[in-house]
Amino acid sequence: MGAECQLCGRKKSLGYKLVRRGLAKRKGGVGQHISGRTRREFKPNLQSARVMINGTVRRLRICTRCLRSGKVTKVVSRTSAPRPQPTAQTG
Repeated sequence: MGAECQLCGRKKSLGYKLVRRGLAKRKGGVGQHISGRTRREFKPNLQSARVMINGTVRRLRICTRCLRSGKVTKVVSRTSAPRPQPTAQTG
C-alpha cells in the first residue's frame, strides 16, 4: 500500500529543492541566483481514520484535505459507561 489517499487518490508529487545565493535586490544586492537543484518528493498528509462508508465502518488512510472538507464522516469510538463520582462526605 503506497502513500496514497484511499478516497481521492492524492499521492506524492515530484519537484525540486532550490539552493539560492546572492543578496536580494530589495536588500541592496544584485539579486538572487539559483545555484543548485535537487529532486525531492512532496508527500500528502495521510491520517489513518475510522470512517462510515455505505453503513459500514472501515479504517482508511485519508489525506487531511478530505477529512477537513467533510467528504467522510468519522466514527466516534465507543466509550464505556461513565464512572460514578465519589460523593463528598461531611463530618
